[in-house]
Amino acid sequence: MKILVTGGTGYIGSHACVELLQKGHEVVVFDNLYNSKRDVLDKIREITGKEVIFYKADMRDKESMRPVFEEHTLDAVIHFAGLKAVGESVERPLLYYQNNITGTLNLCELMNEYQCRRIIFSSSATVYGSPETVPIREDFPLGTTNPYGSTKLMQERILSDLCVPDREWSVVLLRYFNPIGAHESGLLGESPNGIPNNLMPYIMQVALGKLPELGVFGDDYDTPDGTGVRDYIHVVDLARGHVNAIEKAVSSAGVHIYNLGTGNGYSVLELVRAFEEASGLTIPYSVKPRRAGDIAASYADPGKAKEELGWEAEYDLARMCQDSWRYARHNF
Repeated sequence: MKILVTGGTGYIGSHACVELLQKGHEVVVFDNLYNSKRDVLDKIREITGKEVIFYKADMRDKESMRPVFEEHTLDAVIHFAGLKAVGESVERPLLYYQNNITGTLNLCELMNEYQCRRIIFSSSATVYGSPETVPIREDFPLGTTNPYGSTKLMQERILSDLCVPDREWSVVLLRYFNPIGAHESGLLGESPNGIPNNLMPYIMQVALGKLPELGVFGDDYDTPDGTGVRDYIHVVDLARGHVNAIEKAVSSAGVHIYNLGTGNGYSVLELVRAFEEASGLTIPYSVKPRRAGDIAASYADPGKAKEELGWEAEYDLARMCQDSWRYARHNF
């Protein structure tokens, strides 16, 4: 099949491109390179021996995306493109609403116009807000604690509403938890422009001496060591979940919702210790005030994805840290 991957040069999108190509799919990518680099395309080719068709386009500019649909008959879309930092979304909410919502509306209008009505959407566990209990199941109440999460929930509702008047739409909403790790080749990983917003790339920059210490936001949560608990999932496991989701989108119309996580929760300090074990280094850190929009604990019940998609995470926390460190040494 020919699959459009929006945000395909980004961290998760690039790994999804590798998995798609290795499964024999054709891949078309568009990305505005806001938080990624064009040389990712060369790395995808080096890993797979296959080419990706690339368009530089911005989802806020609908007409910049039109050539993708004019020049290709697409079987499905995997939609990664969007801004994704919780803290930044609290500080710049209008930017997040304008970028993420407008981009998705433009994409859906083009998909409708060109009769491509299968989409796998990169959603987030942030749509569950601050859950009363963990692990989190797909039928838990929805609500958000920050603008980033709110844009994800709004996009979920937009995509779900498309299926009501038009039974040809197939929407798979993948709510995933905290991707870390990198491709085993050391060629692909998380390498954000500027100072990282996410925990693992920040740890890696501290490990390499590019930043003086890690800031741990809050040590007074109701968790075993007081720091926030999250479900960290290897990015390759996550990418493979998207490939499985395509099969679901092709075989069944309507809305399908899945958590992609390991089902295990680790605290910030547990992740730091696991990285120290993998790297042989000590990561200096200091405790900072809690960050707006953060919650105490979030980890998945991934049983539905295992049952319906035939997918489950394979890599453990040690492997995630080992692959992250290999990527950092080769690329930072």
